[in-house]
Amino acid sequence: MERATVCKFCSPILLSPRSAVVGKRKHQLSNHTKFKFCYSKFKIQALHSAQTHLSSEVAAEKSQSSTDFAIGELVWPSPSDEIPFWKKDFPSWDVNPEVPVDIKKDSDPMHIIHITAEMAPIAKVGGLGDVVTGLARACLLRGHTVDIMLPFYECIQKQQIEDLELVTTYNSYHDGNWIQTNAYHGVVSGISVIFIEPSNQFFKGQNLYGGSYNELEAYLFFSRASLEWMQMTGAQPDIIHVHEWQTGALPLLYWDMYHYLSLKKPRLVLTIHNMEHYGECTKEQLSKSGLDGFIYATVEKAVDDRTIGHNPERLSLLKGGIVYSNAVVTVSPTYLKETLCTGWLASTLIRNRDKYFGILNGIDTAMWNPATDIFLPAKFNAQNPEGKKLCKYYVQRGLGLASEGILDGNHVPDMTHKVPLVVCITRLVPQKGLHLISHAIKRVEELGAQMVILGKTSDGRVEREFEGLAKLHNQGPSIRILLMFSEELSHMLYAAADIVLVPSMFEPCGLAQMIGMRYGAVPVVRKTGGLADTVFDMDDQSNHEMANGFVFEGIDEGSLDSALDRALAHYRQKPDEWNGIVQKVMELDNSWNNTAGKYIEVYNSVRVRL
Repeated sequence: MERATVCKFCSPILLSPRSAVVGKRKHQLSNHTKFKFCYSKFKIQALHSAQTHLSSEVAAEKSQSSTDFAIGELVWPSPSDEIPFWKKDFPSWDVNPEVPVDIKKDSDPMHIIHITAEMAPIAKVGGLGDVVTGLARACLLRGHTVDIMLPFYECIQKQQIEDLELVTTYNSYHDGNWIQTNAYHGVVSGISVIFIEPSNQFFKGQNLYGGSYNELEAYLFFSRASLEWMQMTGAQPDIIHVHEWQTGALPLLYWDMYHYLSLKKPRLVLTIHNMEHYGECTKEQLSKSGLDGFIYATVEKAVDDRTIGHNPERLSLLKGGIVYSNAVVTVSPTYLKETLCTGWLASTLIRNRDKYFGILNGIDTAMWNPATDIFLPAKFNAQNPEGKKLCKYYVQRGLGLASEGILDGNHVPDMTHKVPLVVCITRLVPQKGLHLISHAIKRVEELGAQMVILGKTSDGRVEREFEGLAKLHNQGPSIRILLMFSEELSHMLYAAADIVLVPSMFEPCGLAQMIGMRYGAVPVVRKTGGLADTVFDMDDQSNHEMANGFVFEGIDEGSLDSALDRALAHYRQKPDEWNGIVQKVMELDNSWNNTAGKYIEVYNSVRVRL
């Protein structure tokens, strides 16, 4: 090891005329029946701005550009370390510093409850968790009351939840039985969270997904249990915001069951984060929620159009959610256009076009901030970028991509900095362009650059393929393939990267390119979905002001080569221009504040006042 000093949250089944299932339940409440909503008392770091291109952090940094980051003692890592550098102990993440930032409060605040399968950082697999947390925090900052309802997965690390307490014990229906269910309240990243914990096997296991229970039935249970909890506690939010197929049945349950009971005020908004996942469901499975699944097997409701005429026909929870929600949002304007033109759900979306919106995701600039990131060995910003070089060398040293020679203090060897580092952080699924990722490994190596891939897959074939690539390359000087997910390492890799690669076949929005830019990594992306809405080619003279990366359109290796070659050449041959691009992309405002305003407009367009 070497050391150097460096700059660093009912009633019996009653039935609508459209769906009839009769049942009884034993309604038992524990002594924890009183639930007090706690929202506004949480102070959140307000790192957002209504400016189009310049975030408030950057504005503040420009006024204090001479401020140095705190000095600390850095221990240079080595691949031979017993504990990998990304698994060391880190300080607690504080998203509530006393930072006086003027966020304009909305004049007509409302109560929003998100029902979701994921929430960052405690229950995250992909971008869904980041989006839920970022949007919730942004709405809190604008003066709204926000809760998140989440399954209490067995694998959640409870120490990441503040003030966790059991608030309610109640029963919720599933498959002819009333399941005793606990509701806990806690605070995560300053956000009020209700955790739903059934007493059966649902949500047990070491991972969010892939447990031994039936996932579809578990999320059907969770959707009803969330509504049951609202009815039992008297909660009447203005908006119930559901996400993805996992909670697609909730709008059906709301309008055909709970709206006939006590839930009168809420209106439903569905966000589709990825149209690839439909929530395929049999009529019998939906019936386990207490609805009559057979009455939804029509084109106008929830039948999976691809199975019409088949035996048996199937349902789609996502389609049902589209039909029964008051508003439907997808996560970028370009992806909205694409989904209206392709895919079997296009006809359903066209029929519901008047309530379908495309709103580009933002990123959580409190969680993703290189100037305050607890996982980084050195902190930096657009005006004070030196820490990025140290982050790059730190990662290179820790992964064995740089020699372990003796260093002169905090001086980073020039030769190390001259080798461009390409980073690809992704789920290893076909959507993400697996053949292009594999090809990029070879191309980067041919061009004398370095590449780190961080990702995992549940597909055995893909896993074997990338394990083979890892065995071939991981002992060499240029490539590291890490088949896992690590929140800590992802932060470090974004900070270390010169280039972030996102070669997706389709990409509803994409967060990697926006996070990468926030950390000074220039994006190389395929022109699709949200990537087309956020990255603009450096060589497009007609759009020079927006230019911030390197873009290709084809799905072949040659198209990727064209963009990757241009990016690497630019890095090496035009260092001053490259540094200008880095500063430019770090100053772009992709925060949730602007995006949250558009969601608030959608919420207001459907809310009712009783």
